[in-house]
This record gives sequence, C-alpha cells and structure tokens, in this order.
Amino acid sequence: MHFIKQFTILVTVCFIGEILHRLIPLPVPASIYGLVLMFAALQSKLIPIEAVEGVSVGILGIMPILFIPSTVGLILAWPILKQHWMALIFIGVGSSIAVFFASGHVTQLVIRLMGKFKK
Repeated sequence: MHFIKQFTILVTVCFIGEILHRLIPLPVPASIYGLVLMFAALQSKLIPIEAVEGVSVGILGIMPILFIPSTVGLILAWPILKQHWMALIFIGVGSSIAVFFASGHVTQLVIRLMGKFKK
C-alpha cells in the first residue's frame, strides 16, 4: 500500500508540472517543471526522501525498458537517417560533450553553494 502512496506523490508532482507548463508561457517542458518541483520539495524537506524512495528505485530499475520504443523508432527510420549519419553522430557526440560539461559545472556550483549555506 505504501507504494501506491509513493507513486501518487510522484504523479501529483508531475501533474503540477503539467499545470505550470500550461500557465507559464515559457518553452520549458512540463517534465522539467516537475523535476524542479520535486528537487525543491526534497531539498526543503517538504517531501521526505523516504516518501518516494521505494517507488523511485523501482522506476529506475525498469528504466531501460522505457528506451525500447524510441530505439525501435530509430531502427524503423533508418532509411531516412542513413543519408545523414555523419551529421547525426557529430551532433550526438557534440551535444553529449556539452551536456557533460554543463552538468559538471552546475553540479560543482550547487556543491559550493550548499557548502556555503551549511556553514
């Protein structure tokens, strides 16, 4: 029964993200609003980690299965994609490097800021 409560909390946060996406005229996906809300709720202890931990671990466990439909879609689109494979690889590698770089710097910034606030 506690998994239902945990899942309800996650779905509620996602739903609030959807509402914010409709209300705020920014080109930000609803899932990002949900992630930011969940992060803020967990950091502020509004939602204790124990309230979502079990179902979160379960969702992470099945996460690879969620990539199967997109992979099948890419395979089916291969006749169109094969004409531009070099550009797609360049874009994929370049964007991955940019994301790694940005994520590392943001993580270091957050760690420094959290260290300043804890003192």
